[in-house]
Amino acid sequence: MLHLIDSLHLNTPGVICVAVIETAPDNLIMIDCGPANVFENVVSELRRRGLHPEHVRQLFATHIHLDHNGGAWRWQKEFGTIIHVHPKGAPHMVDPARLVGSATRIYGDQMDYLWGAIEGIPEYAVRNTQDGEVIQIGALDLRVVETPGHAQHHNAYWLSSERLLFAGDIAGVAIGGGPILPPCPPPDIDIEAWHSSIAKIQKIDPDRLALTHFGLFTNPKAHLKELSDRLSAWAEWMKNALRAGKSEEIIVPEFQQFTEQELLRSGIGEKGVAVYEQADPAAMSVTGLSRYWKKHHPEALAISS
Repeated sequence: MLHLIDSLHLNTPGVICVAVIETAPDNLIMIDCGPANVFENVVSELRRRGLHPEHVRQLFATHIHLDHNGGAWRWQKEFGTIIHVHPKGAPHMVDPARLVGSATRIYGDQMDYLWGAIEGIPEYAVRNTQDGEVIQIGALDLRVVETPGHAQHHNAYWLSSERLLFAGDIAGVAIGGGPILPPCPPPDIDIEAWHSSIAKIQKIDPDRLALTHFGLFTNPKAHLKELSDRLSAWAEWMKNALRAGKSEEIIVPEFQQFTEQELLRSGIGEKGVAVYEQADPAAMSVTGLSRYWKKHHPEALAISS
């Protein structure tokens, strides 16, 4: 049985979804646990549903960004949970110093408020995944699908028995009936890799997608087409802004206005815009896409005379 738990990040509904699968009465697996500051919320919700948090035997991390798995250490420390993660992300789960340093440069003194405490996980409790491997948990088979683009350490997880793909961020952010946006934070955005990952998911042909931001979606073909189109459009928008010689400081408010108008046209209202901004800050996409163009295609930014 699948449970989708709203972690109520910063007391806001619809931002971070934690997926839990019952594989046996005493065995639960979790996909993305959220940051440490939602741990108690998720534990309480499991208990409210008659589930025991100490039965969360294994956690499958789609990637190591703090909004997705910054609280993985709490599950391991409290309940002995084993953490499955991409091999490029695993060292940062064991020793999060570089991850914390990088995030602190972005979030500054808001770190604790946004994510809670961050600690390392014992190496014995962290398992490296391999693309295509099938992990058997009781009668359930979960296949690892390496899906870079949003991050180089990103996995999706394919539950073939339910034709359900747990997609993390590679299938975008879609909240409250709003549009599907590609979250593009630094430092690993790679547009070509992201489109390849979308094609990989399309080949799997799932019936449903589970997104950490937020929930279950039942029309994957249309969903992935919209995501792919918007990813290309955002990348082109950013390239044109950079080619015009604009700095990130100038681009940020322009991009915020551009994305806000996209969201408002969908009819989700100002409250919906605020939830999207919490899940997928526009300024982060400016930095991520700017880095992408400067790193991967600096020649595209040349201003012709």
